[in-house]
Amino acid sequence: MSHHGKEELKAPRKLKPAELQGKHRDPGDAAKQEAKHREAEIRNSLLAQVLDQSAWAWTSDLVLVKPEKTKAVEDYLVQIAQCGQLSGKASGQGFIEILENVSQKTENNC
Repeated sequence: MSHHGKEELKAPRKLKPAELQGKHRDPGDAAKQEAKHREAEIRNSLLAQVLDQSAWAWTSDLVLVKPEKTKAVEDYLVQIAQCGQLSGKASGQGFIEILENVSQKTENNC
Protein backbone atom coordinates (compact mmCIF):
# COMPACT_ATOMS: atom_id res chain seq x y z
CA MET A 1 0.00 0.00 0.00
CA SER A 2 2.81 2.41 0.71
CA HIS A 3 4.09 1.77 -2.81
CA HIS A 4 0.86 3.13 -4.29
CA GLY A 5 1.07 6.15 -2.01
CA LYS A 6 4.47 7.13 -3.42
CA GLU A 7 3.20 6.88 -7.00
CA GLU A 8 0.28 9.12 -6.17
CA LEU A 9 2.66 11.71 -4.74
CA LYS A 10 4.89 11.62 -7.83
CA ALA A 11 2.05 12.03 -10.32
CA PRO A 12 1.22 15.67 -9.47
CA ARG A 13 4.90 16.63 -9.71
CA LYS A 14 5.06 15.22 -13.25
CA LEU A 15 2.08 17.33 -14.32
CA LYS A 16 3.48 20.67 -13.15
CA PRO A 17 6.24 21.06 -15.81
CA ALA A 18 3.72 20.25 -18.54
CA GLU A 19 1.37 22.89 -17.14
CA LEU A 20 4.18 25.42 -17.07
CA GLN A 21 5.10 24.66 -20.68
CA GLY A 22 1.46 25.18 -21.63
CA LYS A 23 1.47 28.60 -19.96
CA HIS A 24 4.64 29.61 -21.79
CA ARG A 25 3.06 28.79 -25.15
CA ASP A 26 -0.06 30.88 -24.56
CA PRO A 27 1.44 34.34 -25.35
CA GLY A 28 2.71 33.12 -28.72
CA ASP A 29 -0.60 31.47 -29.50
CA ALA A 30 -2.47 34.61 -28.47
CA ALA A 31 -0.27 36.74 -30.74
CA LYS A 32 -0.88 34.36 -33.65
CA GLN A 33 -4.62 34.42 -33.02
CA GLU A 34 -4.58 38.21 -32.87
CA ALA A 35 -2.66 38.41 -36.15
CA LYS A 36 -5.13 36.03 -37.80
CA HIS A 37 -8.02 38.10 -36.46
CA ARG A 38 -6.51 41.32 -37.85
CA GLU A 39 -5.88 39.64 -41.21
CA ALA A 40 -9.49 38.43 -41.30
CA GLU A 41 -10.74 41.96 -40.53
CA ILE A 42 -8.66 43.46 -43.35
CA ARG A 43 -9.80 40.71 -45.70
CA ASN A 44 -13.47 41.23 -44.80
CA SER A 45 -13.07 44.98 -45.23
CA LEU A 46 -11.66 44.51 -48.74
CA LEU A 47 -14.40 42.03 -49.61
CA ALA A 48 -17.04 44.47 -48.37
CA GLN A 49 -15.65 47.00 -50.84
CA VAL A 50 -16.06 44.67 -53.82
CA LEU A 51 -19.17 42.62 -52.98
CA ASP A 52 -22.75 43.80 -52.76
CA GLN A 53 -25.30 42.17 -50.44
CA SER A 54 -26.36 39.47 -52.89
CA ALA A 55 -22.73 38.54 -53.57
CA TRP A 56 -22.14 38.29 -49.80
CA ALA A 57 -25.09 35.89 -49.65
CA TRP A 58 -23.45 33.73 -52.32
CA THR A 59 -20.21 33.72 -50.33
CA SER A 60 -22.05 32.58 -47.21
CA ASP A 61 -23.77 29.77 -49.11
CA LEU A 62 -20.60 28.68 -50.89
CA VAL A 63 -18.53 28.45 -47.71
CA LEU A 64 -20.97 25.84 -46.35
CA VAL A 65 -20.66 23.69 -49.47
CA LYS A 66 -17.08 24.27 -50.66
CA PRO A 67 -14.94 26.17 -48.15
CA GLU A 68 -11.74 25.64 -50.19
CA LYS A 69 -13.41 27.12 -53.28
CA THR A 70 -14.65 30.06 -51.21
CA LYS A 71 -11.10 30.79 -50.06
CA ALA A 72 -9.83 30.74 -53.65
CA VAL A 73 -12.58 33.12 -54.77
CA GLU A 74 -12.02 35.42 -51.79
CA ASP A 75 -8.27 35.42 -52.44
CA TYR A 76 -8.97 36.45 -56.04
CA LEU A 77 -11.40 39.16 -54.95
CA VAL A 78 -8.95 40.54 -52.38
CA GLN A 79 -6.24 40.59 -55.04
CA ILE A 80 -8.35 42.53 -57.54
CA ALA A 81 -9.59 44.84 -54.77
CA GLN A 82 -6.01 45.67 -53.79
CA CYS A 83 -5.05 46.29 -57.42
CA GLY A 84 -8.16 48.38 -58.08
CA GLN A 85 -9.19 46.15 -61.00
CA LEU A 86 -12.87 45.98 -60.06
CA SER A 87 -15.06 48.95 -60.79
CA GLY A 88 -17.93 49.08 -58.33
CA LYS A 89 -19.22 46.16 -56.34
CA ALA A 90 -19.78 42.69 -57.73
CA SER A 91 -23.39 41.59 -57.67
CA GLY A 92 -24.60 38.05 -57.11
CA GLN A 93 -24.34 37.42 -60.86
CA GLY A 94 -20.87 38.98 -60.93
CA PHE A 95 -19.86 36.73 -58.07
CA ILE A 96 -21.05 33.67 -60.01
CA GLU A 97 -18.97 34.77 -63.01
CA ILE A 98 -15.92 35.25 -60.79
CA LEU A 99 -16.55 31.84 -59.23
CA GLU A 100 -16.68 30.22 -62.66
CA ASN A 101 -13.52 32.06 -63.70
CA VAL A 102 -11.64 30.93 -60.58
CA SER A 103 -12.97 27.37 -60.99
CA GLN A 104 -11.62 27.20 -64.55
CA LYS A 105 -8.21 28.48 -63.45
CA THR A 106 -7.91 26.04 -60.55
CA GLU A 107 -9.10 23.08 -62.65
CA ASN A 108 -6.58 23.87 -65.39
CA ASN A 109 -3.72 24.02 -62.87
CA CYS A 110 -4.27 20.44 -61.66
